[in-house]
Amino acid sequence: MKFSKGKSIAFFICTIILVVALGLLTIFGVDVKGMKKGSAKGIILGLDLKGGVSFTYKIKDENPTGQQIEDTKQQLRDRVSTFSKDVDVYQEGDDKLTVDIPGVYDAQSVAEELSKPGSIRFVTMADAGATSDETYEIYANPKDGQSYKVWVDGDDISNATANAQTSQEKGTTEYVVSLTLNEEGRTKFADATSQNLNKPIYILYNDEIISAPTVQAVISDGNAVINGQASMEEAEKLASTIRIGTLKLDLEQYSSKVVSARLGNDAIKTSLIAAAIGIAIVIIFMLFMYRVSGIASGIALVLYTILELLVLNGFDLTLTLPGIAGIILSIGMAVDANVIIYARIKEELKAGRPVDVAIKTGFKKATSAIVDGNVTTFIASLVLMKFGSGPVQGFAITLAIGIVLSMFTAMVVSRFLANCLYGMGFQDKKYYGIAKERNTIDFLSKKAIWLAISAVVICAGFVAMGINAGNKKGAFNYSIEFVGGTTTTVDFEKEYTIDDFNNTIKPEIEKIINSSDIQGQKETGSNKYVIKTRTLTEDEQVQLRDLMINNFSGKLQEGETNFESSSVSSTFGKQMKKDAVIAVVLATLCMLVYITIRFRNVKFAGSAVLALIHDVLVVIGFYAISRLSVGTTFIACVLTIVGYSINATIVIFDRIRENLADKRDDQVDLKDVVNASITQTLTRSIYTSFTTFVTIAALFILGVASVREFALPIIVGIIAGGYSSVFVTGTLWYMMSKNKYGKKSK
Repeated sequence: MKFSKGKSIAFFICTIILVVALGLLTIFGVDVKGMKKGSAKGIILGLDLKGGVSFTYKIKDENPTGQQIEDTKQQLRDRVSTFSKDVDVYQEGDDKLTVDIPGVYDAQSVAEELSKPGSIRFVTMADAGATSDETYEIYANPKDGQSYKVWVDGDDISNATANAQTSQEKGTTEYVVSLTLNEEGRTKFADATSQNLNKPIYILYNDEIISAPTVQAVISDGNAVINGQASMEEAEKLASTIRIGTLKLDLEQYSSKVVSARLGNDAIKTSLIAAAIGIAIVIIFMLFMYRVSGIASGIALVLYTILELLVLNGFDLTLTLPGIAGIILSIGMAVDANVIIYARIKEELKAGRPVDVAIKTGFKKATSAIVDGNVTTFIASLVLMKFGSGPVQGFAITLAIGIVLSMFTAMVVSRFLANCLYGMGFQDKKYYGIAKERNTIDFLSKKAIWLAISAVVICAGFVAMGINAGNKKGAFNYSIEFVGGTTTTVDFEKEYTIDDFNNTIKPEIEKIINSSDIQGQKETGSNKYVIKTRTLTEDEQVQLRDLMINNFSGKLQEGETNFESSSVSSTFGKQMKKDAVIAVVLATLCMLVYITIRFRNVKFAGSAVLALIHDVLVVIGFYAISRLSVGTTFIACVLTIVGYSINATIVIFDRIRENLADKRDDQVDLKDVVNASITQTLTRSIYTSFTTFVTIAALFILGVASVREFALPIIVGIIAGGYSSVFVTGTLWYMMSKNKYGKKSK
């Protein structure tokens, strides 16, 4: 694609005007029906960054079971998922459930959604013209436009459990859901099965079909079995969904309030400053290293950042710390794509190609590595989005958006700008730089040392876990989000902002409980604070009470301090933990399959997954050694490292694949190929690690304490990923593959 000088200048100026216009849009926005659309200030922020509404419900039932409480928490979480994916639901004391919804301030709308009855229905297609009667309702489903006859709903179901049983016909194990109906439901279900023999009965949850079992016999005793589940996990999920839709606990609203950001306004301000500084440093670095090409990549990176903000605003997505992790990773991948492209152009110039040919060939040769790396991570993000929940979904959504935008800006915008700059007159090789001649480094000769270093670092993490567990501290320092703790409500005589709390009150509490895992939240419109900590002893509660009275003027009423302390359950429930594990495993398997198909060699996939596990274990070990709090941000950190690791690995593999092309197996000196491939991509590995490191390091240096705790493990992961991409990835693949090739490779 070549442009005349006039057109190149015009196109370049138009692009700059477009970027500036979009940048102004993110600053000021446009007024749409009284709302500022496009403005970065209009992005919905999570409870940790902005605040939202909090509802507390009192359980009216006596002695509810643990399963009933877990199911009720999950249903409350499901019901407000339309408002936000990052919802916290936790038990407070013995008889209260609290729901925190970030970025939402219309308490009335949320209250109406939470007050809805159970939404599970067993239905069949309604006949044309059918109408409801005293027993059975004709229900018009708003999601698919179909009319259904409702035979059984949530009020008719007593329980649903997953079971494994042996098929009498086949003698194999099958996974089923055992359904128990109450007396009224028994009669209705008997009617349903007798009138629909050998026909499907659809199970609707929140107006979506989640199962369609075929009626095989008339069931009149109220005990049914839904078979055909592919696994025990699938059966458990269906049973859980049916139980969630049949909410049995009687709840009454106890309180509702608007709450402040957990991290305070400083967290947003400093994070934005850090991001701006990080991106500015990256652009300056790209200009210094790639000259004219750095101009194209800098403009593309700025456009990427603007588009990311516009999409977050346009789709009303809630941004939390895990979401920021997804953005950081996608920024790293956007920079990485440009580094790969322009390093390739410099290589082509070194080979004697004319500048225009070098630009065209550089983009062409870089395409496979960029596409494979981004598509692999995108597949993982889709799996995490589908099967994860809470912070996992928040991370996956921002990552998926970032990947699409980064590929567009790198492969389309950057290429367009590079051709414009060439057409404007930047046609001399000196404007682009020529790759220096580099002797191949023999990395594999010291493979035992590289693997030993990795083994020592990983083992140190396991040793730390063992020592911590032996000292009865727990292998990890789990946060209150994972294990629960104590919540204390304090009414102060004067107003403290959340930043006052984080900077003044929180450090004093840390001294008493010897832990930094403290969350403070202000109730808007009052001087009340809700302080969440790990479970406190009686002595610690007394010390905390004295601290509030003597140092911070805790309000006195009739001689008693206005404190309310109670236990609080974890916000990251069992189902969310299970979803996170399943999502990560499935995402890893999907990445493995894609890499195997693309590289036509399972050894590439196997060594990629091993390198990924290496990087994750290093980060996990760091958590064990440092005793940093393991909460929802831990999940975001691990997911970030997974995406970063797989992307770095694929760049090495793409070069190995290229260097192996057109060579017979018996002609390959595999050591030379692997060493050459690592050496050729060494600049990319260093530059990408540096630019990603700069972005997150700025966040670590300028961020508030909680943000620093979030940033530090990612920094460790970036270092681990940079190390593994150079010293571990190629080594692992070589060890797996050397027997396939000629004698030189032995």
